[in-house]
This record gives sequence, structure tokens and C-alpha cells, in this order.
Amino acid sequence: MAYQQLERQRHHRRTMQAASHGLDRGGRTLVDRDMFARLDWVLLGACVAILCFGLLMVYSSSRNKVDDDYYFIIRQAVALVLGIGVFTWLLRVDYRKFRDFSMLAYVLTVSALFFVLTPIGSEAGGATSWYELPFDFQLQPAELAKFGLIVALAGYVNEHRGADIDPWRLTVIIALAAVPIGLVLLQPDLGTDMVLLSIVVGLLAVGGVRGRYLLALTLLAVTMVWAVIEIGMLTEYQLERLNIGGSGDDTQGSAYNQDQSIKTIGSGDWLGFGLFQGPQTRLGFVPEQHTDFIFTAVGEELGFVGAGSLLLLFAIVLWRTWRIAQLASDYYGTLVCAGVLAMFTFMIVENVGMCLGVMPVTGIPLPFMSYGGSAMITCCACMALVQNVYANRFN
Repeated sequence: MAYQQLERQRHHRRTMQAASHGLDRGGRTLVDRDMFARLDWVLLGACVAILCFGLLMVYSSSRNKVDDDYYFIIRQAVALVLGIGVFTWLLRVDYRKFRDFSMLAYVLTVSALFFVLTPIGSEAGGATSWYELPFDFQLQPAELAKFGLIVALAGYVNEHRGADIDPWRLTVIIALAAVPIGLVLLQPDLGTDMVLLSIVVGLLAVGGVRGRYLLALTLLAVTMVWAVIEIGMLTEYQLERLNIGGSGDDTQGSAYNQDQSIKTIGSGDWLGFGLFQGPQTRLGFVPEQHTDFIFTAVGEELGFVGAGSLLLLFAIVLWRTWRIAQLASDYYGTLVCAGVLAMFTFMIVENVGMCLGVMPVTGIPLPFMSYGGSAMITCCACMALVQNVYANRFN
């Protein structure tokens, strides 16, 4: 309580300082500066450190893939600049306004996922998941759907606060979530669907759904994944990626990918070979290393110490997000943070576990690390929501 009173006094003093400069509470410039002053700098610092890790590892793992050593790192830097722009813009908008437009966010999300399945969408790796943009850039709406689903479902759950969600409301939530999940499945992109399901479970858990309903929903999700595999909705390439372990003799398969991933991480020992000096990374022995398997570059070049430091930074991000969910001034803020926390937790556990050979290869990126513009922008947008909740915790 004393800490919160002190924070309120500081917030009031900053507001008075803004007024003394000739601006009222609606003055854009100084209020924006005040917003940045009220960010969680521990969380922001951890994210910046992870981003630095990511840029270094993307460059290290991609510089020998094409003639231009800087091709991938330049594109990743452009995505980061766009992500920072989205982050800054979202900080200027009170997060509670998204609550009022949650259904609009839902409609836009579903529309983007629907139209990518039409002829205007493009295909790569057996999935129709991208919109082609100028300058050889692509937009993946399934990544942006993570942000949209958090905003939309948090808005609906927020409307029914104060009591446990009954079976009827739970059915409505599942139906709302099933539409974007089904559209992503048609691409098909099972990995992103697993992330979307984790968001739904996280929101429902915080939203007051009883344990037996959560268990039933989890079993339903597992059954859905099994059914998708059995009826042949996934391509042979995607099915093969879901193998865990197996023989590394097939140099075109995911078993080979994971074998190389484990060897690469293990070869780094305690301190690694040094930045840009990893032999497996330099010779390109790990397929998709700059995207799905970026963690292997950290393990090889920076060793156990570097990989452990990265995991510690991720732990700080998760801890601070959980803490902000507890400090939120309203229920909607708590739900938004819970959705982001569920998303990041699942993505980190799945990606790192995949690189260590204990989880299936699903193509889920490592937040702020893996190469990919849509994923980078989505992560920045979600983190802006969390920081916005923290900055407005006393309002």
C-alpha cells in the first residue's frame, strides 16, 4: 500500500509539472513523455536485451545463406523499426479503448485470415499464409491474429466479470475462438493454431472458468490436433515436421533437423565458440536456423552461459508480465496481460523444447529472436499492450 501511495504521489507531481508548462491533462507532448516515464523499465530492458540477442543471431545464422551477407539482417531491422513504431503508437492509445472496439478487432482478424485463403494470398512451404507486399515483403495475418484474438476475447470475457463463466458463455467463447483457429488450420498452420489455443486457455483460466471446463477444453484441443493429423489436412512436409526424435539418417527430415540442433547446442559447451565463430552455424548445418532454430545459434556461439542468460531474460519478461496483470487497474487489463503471458510462455517453451529435441517441430518462432517481420510486429504490439496496462495502473 505504501508503494502504491508513493507511486500515486509521483504521478500527481508529474501531472502538475505538465500543467506548469502550459498544458492541461490533455496536452499531447508532455502527457506522452509522462507515459514513457511510467513504463516498466525492467520489462523494457529485458525486451531490448533479447532484441539485441536476436539481431546478432539472425545475422550470424543467415549471412552465408545468400550472396548478400546483410540481406536478412536488414529486413529484420526494418521489421524492428516498424515494430517500434507500432509499439509507440499503441502506447499513445489508452488500452481500455481497445475494449470498446473488441468486436471490430475480431472482425478485422477474421477477415484478414479469410482473404489470405483466396487467390490474393500466396503460398510457401505448403501453406497459404501470406499477403505479398511491395519491395518483396510479406505479411502473415496468422501472426497478427494473436494480437487480435487477445483484444477480442479479453473484451468479451470482461463483459461477464464478477461470476464464473457458465457453460453457455463458455460455448460462445469457444465458438468465437473456433472461427480464426479454423481459418488458420485451413492454411494449414498447426503451430500458430497451438499458440491461439494457448491464448484461449490462458484467458479462460483468468476469466474464472472452472477447472473441469478447462480440462475438457484441453482434451478437446488434443482431440482436434489428432483429428487434423488423421484426416490428412496437413501436408506431408508438415506431418514430417511433427516427428520428435527419430533417426537422423534422413537429411531432408525434421529428425535430421533436431539431431543437428541438439549437436549444435551441445557443441557450445559452457562459453561457446564465440560470436560469429560457430562451425555448425557458419556451414549452415542447421536448416531454418535463422527462424525456427535461432536458439541453436545462441547455444553454439555463446554456450551454456549465453543460452542461460537468454532464458533468464525471457523469465524476467514473463515475471513482469504476470506482475503487471496483478497490478492492472481493471479486469480488462488483467485479461490482456494474461493472454500475452499465455502466448509468450507457450511460444518460448515450445521453441526451446523443439531445439532441444523434446517438443515437436511446429514452426513456432522464438519471441523477439526469430527472423520474421509479422512475428516481430506482433510481439512489439503485444508488449505495448502490457506496458500500457502498467502505465495506466493508477488511472
